[in-house]
Amino acid sequence: MAQEQKQPKKGTEQDAEVTEATESDVAERKEQLDEDIDAILDEIDEVLESNAEDFVKSFIQKGGQ
Repeated sequence: MAQEQKQPKKGTEQDAEVTEATESDVAERKEQLDEDIDAILDEIDEVLESNAEDFVKSFIQKGGQ
């Protein structure tokens, strides 16, 4: 008699759950990073609006620096 070997399922349901969880984590992380980048850009805009000349001068190379 031939023995039947039961093989566990590949876990496609579990893989799908992990993928969904990962995708939602990535989406949340992207949203947070987008907010952080927007905040930084807003801060740069404020600095440039208030005192662009000093901002640019701080990046000018002086002498042998």
